[in-house]
Amino acid sequence: MLAFTTRRLFEALPVLLGVSIVVFLFLRLIPGDPALVLLGERANDQNVARLREQMGLNAPLHVQYVRYMDRLVHGDLGKSVRTGRGVMEEAAGRFPATIELSLAALIIAVAVGVSGGVISATWRGSLIDHGSRVFSLVGISMPIFWLGLVLIWIFAVQLQWLPPDGRLDATTRYTPRTNFLLIDAALQRRGDLAIQALRHLALPAIALSTVPMAIIARMTRAAMLEVLRQDYIRTARAKGLQEHRVTTRHALKNAALPVVTIIGLQVGFLLSGAILTETIFSWPGVGRWVFEAILNRDYPIVQGMTLLVAFIFVAVNLLVDVLYAAIDPRIRYR
Repeated sequence: MLAFTTRRLFEALPVLLGVSIVVFLFLRLIPGDPALVLLGERANDQNVARLREQMGLNAPLHVQYVRYMDRLVHGDLGKSVRTGRGVMEEAAGRFPATIELSLAALIIAVAVGVSGGVISATWRGSLIDHGSRVFSLVGISMPIFWLGLVLIWIFAVQLQWLPPDGRLDATTRYTPRTNFLLIDAALQRRGDLAIQALRHLALPAIALSTVPMAIIARMTRAAMLEVLRQDYIRTARAKGLQEHRVTTRHALKNAALPVVTIIGLQVGFLLSGAILTETIFSWPGVGRWVFEAILNRDYPIVQGMTLLVAFIFVAVNLLVDVLYAAIDPRIRYR
């Protein structure tokens, strides 16, 4: 297992290197000049040229890339073009919000998707099955930004059950310790803070979870249908085992491998989908921050966060591969 993990880590290096090259070139080849964005459209050519020289944008692309990789090797993701602060320093205050949102969306997607897929496969051909399949198709097809606006209009504007934006009410005051609101609420024993954080988290988490939920439900249904046709399932039923034990202990466990794989892939979607979700719900996380950085041509932020998300994606997929052996003892890595 250790040799397998080490090999996968080395295999991930070319992936991260390729991501860095693509993002580096893409940001610099699209129209727009960060120096002109900072100084404004009325800035004279002399000031723009001076700022470009200070930012190192006049150097050839390969020289800029070598400088960037040299800083990256030393753990420096660069400094924001607009604020002058370190990228990691600014990201540290925003990542907890994005992680909180992504984890909440993943929990909803897995809980509803796996349950819906199992029920749909167990009751194949029923109204429940048809309803689940229609729901999955709608969930995959529905754009997040449109769903987010609909949820705000229904639950925040019309019914006024939930707040439309932010992580907390504007008047709420508390002392952040970890920047994870639910953890801070538990540490400070503030039930009111936890309830308020959950109310603000509900709408963006539901909006972000819809596409992964639909994909997980469809994959679970397909995997369960394949397993339910196997001979050992008929044998288990012939022995008189209760149906729920056959479904959960025998069928679901053996159908878990493709489901775990698709769940791991959805982590990357959640991190990328957070950009739209956080922008719509004014969620103060990394996604909204990166969106603003793209508009402002803030290269260091976009490059640094893209590489960080790529690293998280690779790490999650490595974890999924390692979990295979725990789920199915027949799998052994050599």
